[in-house]
Amino acid sequence: MHSDEPDRIIHADNLAVLPTFPDGRFTLIYLDPPFNTGRAQSRQSTRHVRVAESPTDDAAPEPGSVSTVGTITGFAGKRYERIRGDLLRYDDRFDDYWGFLEPRLMEAWRLLADDGTLYLHLDYREAHYAKVLLDALFGRESFLNELIWAYDYGAKAKSRWPTKHDTILVYVKNPSAYWFDSSAVDREPYMAPGLVTPEKAELGKLPTDVWWHTIVSPTGREKTGYPTQKPEGILRRIVQASTREGDWVLDFFAGSGTTGAVAATLGRRFVLVDENPEAIAVMKGRFTDVAGVVFEQGPTVS
Repeated sequence: MHSDEPDRIIHADNLAVLPTFPDGRFTLIYLDPPFNTGRAQSRQSTRHVRVAESPTDDAAPEPGSVSTVGTITGFAGKRYERIRGDLLRYDDRFDDYWGFLEPRLMEAWRLLADDGTLYLHLDYREAHYAKVLLDALFGRESFLNELIWAYDYGAKAKSRWPTKHDTILVYVKNPSAYWFDSSAVDREPYMAPGLVTPEKAELGKLPTDVWWHTIVSPTGREKTGYPTQKPEGILRRIVQASTREGDWVLDFFAGSGTTGAVAATLGRRFVLVDENPEAIAVMKGRFTDVAGVVFEQGPTVS
């Protein structure tokens, strides 16, 4: 994307619009896909093949290596299909969900800049499947973090430990070149300020890979009415750490548009995509006062 292009919000199936974007144009891609709801999803008619022939498993190609035709070989070569098959045997719902998500993740990887980072936001039902397959698809050396967003709101289960966290998997495009600036991230209070010096307590500490942050308050300033809205504080931390001012950010499960709202506040550029008319309506209201944002009707899946 060029600096003179407008920030865009596109109403389209993301799998129709993503191939129209050029390679390597986004420093940050944040994805908060639908968790495994069982809803029927449209699929791409072609798929990338990441299975590489190798004489033996020990002679497999390097993880995440890219061939001349743009295919990606996961760690241990042919084991990608074996891993996929093993997971399918454990949960027959998995195949439909990953069939929906996989081609979109491949597009995300193509669109990341060399110094770019992918944040994939999931819940406990899919996070572990996704971690194993992302390692296989993109290489374990590209895995940067498993972030835990912990919150305490809503009903409390009585027959098991209450589920009060989401998982955000973080993968970098190039482990030798990715951008990460912890000094740009808002600090947070120490949990035991009495154990550090007054100067440190006043400054606060850098966040770890466990983020305690409330959900969007039903009566708070941020509330848009969109059911899966994520808090600005979570996206703010991600954008601060993994982009610089002027960098381009992509969210193609945009929902209420929090990624774009935060990007605009921090001086980043953004492209948002969603196929849900309700999401587009919410974003039209949310970005009324943000100058230069263009709404577009995107292509349809053929």
